[in-house]
Amino acid sequence: MIALSEGVWVVWSAHVNPRRFFHYAGFDRAAASGLLGWISALLVVIGFVYFSVRLPSVRANLFRPSWLKLIALLVAIASGFCEEIIFRKWLMDLLQHKGYGPLLQLASSALAFGLAHAIWGVIRGSLRAAVGAMIATGGLGLALALVYLASHRIILPCIIAHFLINLLIEPGLVLAAVRGEMSVSSKRA
Repeated sequence: MIALSEGVWVVWSAHVNPRRFFHYAGFDRAAASGLLGWISALLVVIGFVYFSVRLPSVRANLFRPSWLKLIALLVAIASGFCEEIIFRKWLMDLLQHKGYGPLLQLASSALAFGLAHAIWGVIRGSLRAAVGAMIATGGLGLALALVYLASHRIILPCIIAHFLINLLIEPGLVLAAVRGEMSVSSKRA
């Protein structure tokens, strides 16, 4: 349901005014986000994927072609746009316009992102897994918020990073959630 609602929002927004949508996402200002923005986005992708492969289902499905990967492609597009625009662009820019500094913007973005992703543990019915998912995605939210600031508030590097992370690990994360791997300390093989 989450992926469907995010997808509908992205398709609707892009359909109503494509030029404005892609401008808002930063496609026409990609170079202005700077080398630091793009390098930090790449480091976030590498770091979060590396962290996530500790879960057996993520590790097993990282590069495995499947129907889940095809679905993950659609989810990655929708969540890359929708979640980055909400949790980075809208939230952080709103706080900036209200006079709050970067530290509160970073903390708010991380906390909101983590809370929204606690659903992974709730799916399994595990408070421990929900807290673990919240901490992990809160950390990712903080990293992506730093990328947003490093990119001169151009959201495109965050969108691309989020897309790549979801494309690579999403099928494995879904399987890990339903199998209860997120509530158990998994050892690397």
